[in-house]
Order: sequence, then structure tokens, then C-alpha cells
Amino acid sequence: MKKKTISLRKQFLTRLFVVLVMIVMLTTLLQIFLIKQQITNTLNEESNLISQSIEHGIKATDEAGQSIEHQIDLKLVSYADHISDLLGDKDWQDITNEELLQIKDKLHIAGITILAEQGDDIVGVKATDEQEIGFSFKKINYLDGYNDMRARLDGKPVKGAISYQDEQSHVLPITQSGSHDENPKFFKYAYYVKPGTHYIIDPYVEANEVYQYTASVGPNTWIKQVIEGNHYVKEIAVLNPQVFKEPELAAKLYPPKSKIVFGTFKLGNAQDTEILKDIASNSKKVNYISNHGGASNYVMFLPVDKERVIYAVLDYGKITTPLYRHSMVLVASGLIAVIALFLLTAKFFNRIYENIQRIKAQIKSLESKDFTATSSVTDNSELSSLSESANRMVKSLNLVLLNTSEQASKAQKLSVSLEKDANESVQQMYTISTEMTMYQRETVDDVLYFLDKVEESANSSDKDDNIQYVLEHIEAIREKAKSSSIVTTDLTITLSDFLTSLHDQSKETADISNALLKSIREFKLS
Repeated sequence: MKKKTISLRKQFLTRLFVVLVMIVMLTTLLQIFLIKQQITNTLNEESNLISQSIEHGIKATDEAGQSIEHQIDLKLVSYADHISDLLGDKDWQDITNEELLQIKDKLHIAGITILAEQGDDIVGVKATDEQEIGFSFKKINYLDGYNDMRARLDGKPVKGAISYQDEQSHVLPITQSGSHDENPKFFKYAYYVKPGTHYIIDPYVEANEVYQYTASVGPNTWIKQVIEGNHYVKEIAVLNPQVFKEPELAAKLYPPKSKIVFGTFKLGNAQDTEILKDIASNSKKVNYISNHGGASNYVMFLPVDKERVIYAVLDYGKITTPLYRHSMVLVASGLIAVIALFLLTAKFFNRIYENIQRIKAQIKSLESKDFTATSSVTDNSELSSLSESANRMVKSLNLVLLNTSEQASKAQKLSVSLEKDANESVQQMYTISTEMTMYQRETVDDVLYFLDKVEESANSSDKDDNIQYVLEHIEAIREKAKSSSIVTTDLTITLSDFLTSLHDQSKETADISNALLKSIREFKLS
């Protein structure tokens, strides 16, 4: 079967198109890969900066808060000791609430409560706040608090969570008041037992002093600064995963716990809650892409310790849009460049292809025996040189064939004339040969007859030396006469054969000339 011919232009343009499409696809995939890498790096960098900033704020606040809290602890202990001095050696029954109010106003503290044994419990018996009277850790089912109070009355070390302790006193961290159920309040409590007495003096101050510092230089301030200084950030918070896992911890009297330690958690969803519950059991960094209100967000959870996790929400769209826009610009510019390259290459190759077609048409004309065909390529390239060489070759072949045709014509005329002359010469030679042969035979016969008569005369005469000489040479002359006849006959026959051969060869030459002229006439030479 004949194979289907595919033009060189179609092959070239098809392969070029396929290669360029593959380049565009590979470039696009590479761009997507690099953009994803860049997005990942940007998100990691932003989240690391945010987490480091907030973590630094937490650590700074913790250190400053502990220092301030320690000063407050010492101040509360000094207040308790001063109150015991003001009360003197009175028993708790002799202390009045009015007296405690005067001392409170004098010291500018939040309140004072006197705790004493009543039955098998330790309750508030005197207080500047009526809600504190009758308060008992047992009543609120906080047995750790009761045990601490029992150890303090017995002069034993307190084993619970405390921020300061000495022989006569201990101080709790900031704690929710157990006597203010409707409107929870937080205070710092000190418990002091004066040597020689059997009741507990409990001065306390509001936690605002520590909270005010936290509000001004603590994590909330850091969070606000980060949100204002970074347009990618939507929300930041410090969360307590333990409270998310066990919500009842938020209602526990001590230590006070809250789901949101700092910041806000307005964008949080059920998935975030499940993640925090999991972090409570398995502390690890978690991040994912969420969709909130139709907007994509990058959500990050970074554990600081068991009870604090930094939560940050970044605007995924703001981070990725410039990168994707930049990538699209690169892809578009690359695509435009590829299209321009394709068009320029196609135009350039089309010009080359057209020149090749000109030379191809010339070769096809030569193939059809048209030796006047020429090609015109003027782009000063190798094809132009090839066209000029082909034109010169055609011109040379044209001249050769014209000369050959001319010489063949001459050869034909000469061969025809030679054939005619040879034919006439053969006829004449046949005539001359016949006449000469007959004449020679007659002459030989006459010579032989004469010799025979001479021999007869000699034989009949007296034999002398001359006669003997004649008789001896008569036979030789007879043989020469015969030989002369034979030679003449052979010569005429040979000459006749030569002329016949010359006639045949001239005829053959004429045939060859005719065939050559016929072949040359098939070429177009002018």
C-alpha cells in the first residue's frame, strides 16, 4: 500500500505546537507547585511570627504578672499581720463587722473575712461583705479548700495550689469568689492565723491590679497590635483546651478557668472545638483551611502548654490572591511569549517551506524533462545558494542536451549520406568486382593457353639450356597467374564485404541518431 504523504510544514507545525503545549503545561504545573510552596511558606512564616509574638507576650506577661503577684502576696500578708495587730488578742466572737469595715477602709482593700470552726466545718463568721458570712468550702463542695483551711488552723503546711506560703499564712492565686454566684468576681485571698489564736484572718483584694497590667502590656495588647499591624490576621486568641474538653472546669471555683484566656473566638466552629478537645489529650500543632461565611481562612492552633493554645485565623484569600495573580501574570506572559514564538516560527518556517516548494517544483519540472525550469529564492540563505546551484545545473544540462541534439542531427545527416553512398558503392563494387573477376579469369586463361603453346613448342624443339630454362619456369608462371586471379577475386570479395559492413553500420548509426534525436525531442530545451 502507498503510504500517505504528510507535508513537512504540517509535520513541523504539529510537532512545534505539541512541544509548545507541553512546555506551557509543564510551566503551568511548575508554577502551581511553586505557588503552593510559596503559600505554604508564607502561611508558615506568618503563623510563626504571630505565634512567636503572642508567645513572647504570654511569657512576658507571665513573668511580669508573677512578679507583681508576688508583691501583692507579700502586701496581703503584711495587711493580715497588721489587721491582727489592730484586732489585738480578741477572740473572733468579740470582733464586730463594723470594726472590720473600719480596718478595710483604712487599708483600702476589697474586704476582710474571719473564718472559724463551727461544728465540723470552717465558715465565715465575721466579714465586711454580708455574702461572706456563713460561707463554707464544704457548702460549695470544694473539699480541697476546706482541707487547706484545716491545715492553716492546725499550723500545718498547705498542700493546695498557692502563690505564697509561710508559717502563719498562705496566699492563693487570683480566684473566683465562692460567695458571689450571680455576678462572679475574682479576688486574691490571703489566709493568716495569729499565733495564740484559733481563727483565720482573710484579707483580700480585687484582681484588677494584675488584670490592669495584663490589659496594658499583656497578650491582649500584643494580640491587638498584631491584628492592627498585619492585614492578613482576622482573629487571634489564647484558648484553654482543657475547658473545651471539660466545660465543667469553667464553673470550678479554683483555679478559675475559661475557654478564652485572651483575645476572641468569634470565628471558631465545631471543627475548631473538636481540634481543641484533641489537643487537650494530644498536644500538637494543627492547621487547616476553613470556609467561614464564604471566605477561606487559614486556621492555626499552637500549644504553649497544657492549658494554653495560641489560636490564629489568617485571611487565606488575601495571602493567596496576590501570589495567584502574580502566577497568572507569569503564566499569561509565558503563554503570550509561546504564542508569539509559535507565530514567528511558523511564519519563518512558512517562508522556508515556500522556498523549498519552489525548488521542489523545479525538480518536478526536471523530472518531467523540462530543462527550462528555474527557481527564484532570494532570502540570502542556504536555500538561495541551493536554488542558484540548481539553476546553474539546469543551464548546464540544457546546453549539454542542445549540443547533443545538434551533434545527433549532424550524425544523422552524415549517417544517412554515408548509408546512401555506401549502398551505391556496394552496387558499383559488385559490378566492378564481377567485371574484374571475369576479366582476370579471361586474362589468366589466355596466359595459361599461351604457356601451354609455349610448352608444346619447347617440348617439340631441341633441348638446350634456354629451352630447359623456359620449361622450368613455365609452371611457376602458370601458378602465379592462377594466384593473381585468386587474389583479385578475394580482394574484390573483401572490398565488397567491407562496403556492405560500412553500409550496415551507417544504417545502424542513422538508427541510433534517430533514436537519440527522438529522445532529445522529449526534453523541453527552449
